[in-house]
Amino acid sequence: MSMRVKGILVYLAISFGVVWPYLFVARLALGWSLVNPLVQLPVAFAPAIGAYVVRRWVTREGFAGAGLRWRSSVRLWLTGWLAPLGITLIMLACALAAGWWDFRLDGGGLLFLLITQVVLTPVYFGEEFGWTSFLWPRLVPGRPRTSLLVTGLIWAVWHYPLAFLGYAEFTDRAISLPLWTLMFILFEILLCWLYAASGSVWVTSLAHAGNNVVMGLLSEELLGDLTSVQMLLCTDLALALVCLPLLASKAFTPARRPTTPAGPGAPLQGPRVTPRV
Repeated sequence: MSMRVKGILVYLAISFGVVWPYLFVARLALGWSLVNPLVQLPVAFAPAIGAYVVRRWVTREGFAGAGLRWRSSVRLWLTGWLAPLGITLIMLACALAAGWWDFRLDGGGLLFLLITQVVLTPVYFGEEFGWTSFLWPRLVPGRPRTSLLVTGLIWAVWHYPLAFLGYAEFTDRAISLPLWTLMFILFEILLCWLYAASGSVWVTSLAHAGNNVVMGLLSEELLGDLTSVQMLLCTDLALALVCLPLLASKAFTPARRPTTPAGPGAPLQGPRVTPRV
């Protein structure tokens, strides 16, 4: 077994092995609400813990290529901050065009949500340091687009207990669950593009915070009367319009492998992309 595969397996064992039992015990045995942010904290940071353990003790590659730098272009920071809001507006347009929503906007709390998105960015580092910074660049070597699609699928499956434990309310689970899965895959395209372009996991964490804080809360407030299928159809269509064109980006061009082998402790040569600032 290669060190790359061993690292991936240990990472997934920690991410799933910690989160899935915890969610079922917290909800079914202890009766805790999974909507409670304090209950969610161990879930949020389990992927980061898994990635840290692998980088530190399994592959011993360290953190030089982990995307921990803050510095990136203002354009990419603004994209990470405002893209979730733009996707939400497209969702509203889809619902309006389908006749599922009567136009009404209350922007009074919008600035508060955008500020909250920034404030909560460190919380979403927990997932991004695991899924986007660690797993995506090495899951399918040399094929970053395929790797991000598989990463998005695994990321979605990792969330599946939430669909059965009262966190995600689905009116028709047989239809909603596949649509929900597609939502994760599409959003992972945006996250991986931001990471490839910026080289910073903090930019992707900002966008991830926007998904939960801005997209999640605004859509719940304005489109709360829609069924889960209708909501997810609007979400997936909006994400597809924004994210699918990103697959053609040169940011996903695989980096060339070095001509000399890496020494012990050097970062693994998986399907790393060249950060473009």
